[in-house]
Amino acid sequence: MTRVIHTGDTHIGYRQYHSAERRADFLAAFERVAADAIEEGVDAVVHAGDLFHDRRPDIGDLLGTLDVLRDLEDADVPFLAIVGNHEGTREGQWLDLFSRMGLATRLDSEGVTVGETTFYGLDHVPVSRREELEYDFALPETDHAALVAHGLFEPFGYADWDTEELLDSATVEFDAMLLGDNHHPDRAEVEGTWVTYCGSTERATASERDGRGYNLVTFEDGEAHITRRGLDTREFVFADVQLAAGEGIERVLERVGQHDLDGRVVIVTVEGEGEPLAPAEVESFAREGGALIARVNDKREIESGEPADVSFSDPDAAVRERLREMGLSGAASDIDETVRASKLADSNVRGAVEERVTSLLEEDPAAFEPAATAPDGESPSESPTESADGDTPGTAGTAESTDRPEGASADRQAQSSMEEYL
Repeated sequence: MTRVIHTGDTHIGYRQYHSAERRADFLAAFERVAADAIEEGVDAVVHAGDLFHDRRPDIGDLLGTLDVLRDLEDADVPFLAIVGNHEGTREGQWLDLFSRMGLATRLDSEGVTVGETTFYGLDHVPVSRREELEYDFALPETDHAALVAHGLFEPFGYADWDTEELLDSATVEFDAMLLGDNHHPDRAEVEGTWVTYCGSTERATASERDGRGYNLVTFEDGEAHITRRGLDTREFVFADVQLAAGEGIERVLERVGQHDLDGRVVIVTVEGEGEPLAPAEVESFAREGGALIARVNDKREIESGEPADVSFSDPDAAVRERLREMGLSGAASDIDETVRASKLADSNVRGAVEERVTSLLEEDPAAFEPAATAPDGESPSESPTESADGDTPGTAGTAESTDRPEGASADRQAQSSMEEYL
């Protein structure tokens, strides 16, 4: 029998809502996972990617993570992990450093044996590079095998990775696929293999309403058994208010006031036909009630009686006109398209932009030189890498970020351009 904790998407270092307290919460959640692993006496902690929120974590987040890994080492609990899209680069990883320190093992196609199970790793791979994958894994010498991967796999929502193709092509028959990237815990059986997401350990978006946690996975008698364990994390208050005609701020404050707000993150969502309201007034009310953070999402479309200087019948046309006036280079226009047209979650856009910048610089070091402003009535030249349907290769799905060449003047220019867009 082999029993492991399957966790992932810890996003250590995420300064959510620009809050230092929320940043500390993400590290604290990882500490609780490790504490549970030690108390339960599991055979390993298996991390399915996005240990850090950024590939350049601050020193405080690094030191905190090292403390957790040392606690696991002292308890003789191995830490097995892969690389997610948030931390992905073409070269070295913090995970590699932790491995050289003896504090972690980076999983790959060769596999690592823990008890009666061999664990394999598949780092995040952008959609544009998946045709190169052969799913060639070394044959196990154990009764059980599991693949740890990071990506959006079928049959779950927003999937861009064919799970059946992977399982059919793989040289190893897996009992389970232990996945990261989807922050919502889920599981399904595909061709006799359990495919499961552990979910994030902290709420990285307001859409993650359910409690956070991890999976406890037991491999025994030719099968994988998966149970869910909850984590005690900072509480969120979700106050959903449907305003009837004539109702306004008083009704919203009444609804928010029904909750215990002390130390909580308060998310207020307003819908209906009621009167306009000032979000700042609601947020101030919640903070006075003890909330750590308060945010208001007013989903109503409130029409203004004032004539607008800009027609919003075609907002994309208005944006294109402004870009034409700016005289951006083709590469900069490409990056703009990546940001505006991307279907990625906000937290993943930075990685997609960074990968696109690197790719453009490799193709042409002068890619970000300003272009001449197009004459009136004409559009700026399209990027040569843009496809006929308007999609930019490499930005579909979740993209991994890449390192930029050090010391290059183009690198500094690209970095400046990227920061401007972010």
